[in-house]
Amino acid sequence: MFTFFITGGAGFIGSNFIEYVLKNVPQALIINLDKLTYAGNLDNLEFAKNYKNYKFFNGSINNTELINFIFNKYVPDVIINFAAESHVDRSIQNPENFIKTNILGTANLLNCAKGLWDRVGYNDKLFLQVSTDEVYGSLELDKKDVKFTENSLINPHSPYAASKASADLLVQSYYDTYKFPTLITRCSNNFGPKQYPEKLIPLVITKALNNLSIPVYGDGLNVRDWIFVGEHCKAIYNLVKSRKVGEVFNIGANNEKSNIEIVKQILDIMEKPYSLIEYVEDRLGHDRRYSIDPMKIKNEIGFVAENNFTDKLIYTVNWYLNKFNNN
Repeated sequence: MFTFFITGGAGFIGSNFIEYVLKNVPQALIINLDKLTYAGNLDNLEFAKNYKNYKFFNGSINNTELINFIFNKYVPDVIINFAAESHVDRSIQNPENFIKTNILGTANLLNCAKGLWDRVGYNDKLFLQVSTDEVYGSLELDKKDVKFTENSLINPHSPYAASKASADLLVQSYYDTYKFPTLITRCSNNFGPKQYPEKLIPLVITKALNNLSIPVYGDGLNVRDWIFVGEHCKAIYNLVKSRKVGEVFNIGANNEKSNIEIVKQILDIMEKPYSLIEYVEDRLGHDRRYSIDPMKIKNEIGFVAENNFTDKLIYTVNWYLNKFNNN
């Protein structure tokens, strides 16, 4: 049986990925390690209780003893590191947590995995680091033809982005130094079910549902490249199958939207007034624009994300409304 070790699998993207694999790869064994911080929720994994090929451990990626126990017992073939502190505002307020989890935690995972695979062999093994387009920094609004590629310089502007960039460099160094089988993905902004409501889309839905003011940073014209979480999960699984070790792949859907455009679209879907919008002081070091060039993943493994933003946004809004109405 093929064994996945997933970190951060009770979070937004991790839980969606576990659901994707359990439904599409019945021969796989899934081991999920999650610390269950504020953004990790076992309710996200309610569906997994029906699968005998799924096991959950509550713990931190910094816990060497626990990880070595799991590795020695289950000997994973693929390790996918979703575990991360990921909210920029929180990283500005308390960078230390981001350094501990995103950098030191990744280093611990790498060391434990190397120790295991040095003993059992590297055949068909893969360590996939789930990163972010934020490591590249910011693009100018008026240069729409300029996008981040895998060769773009790393230039992070927040403690969060810097911690993810640092982890990426560690992962890449293990490939360069030890020929350890790594792969790094850098994805654009995700949206969809199960996202913690500190992020833009679920935050707007939650605020609008309760007729509360919706804070919008600065002029609201900051642009992000959006992808539905299910498409991100498909891309990751396809990359796992590809075994493109030592590589970096950008994942995006060519779907740039300004923050204020997103907010107004959600309000339209929910039939709520724009008067709920409240412009607030801009975030420190707020990147102006992100945009991903996904041509490498298209050319090398044939993956193209569906660009169905409006349909998936309506689906996401309805998912949250159903969730809140049933609670």
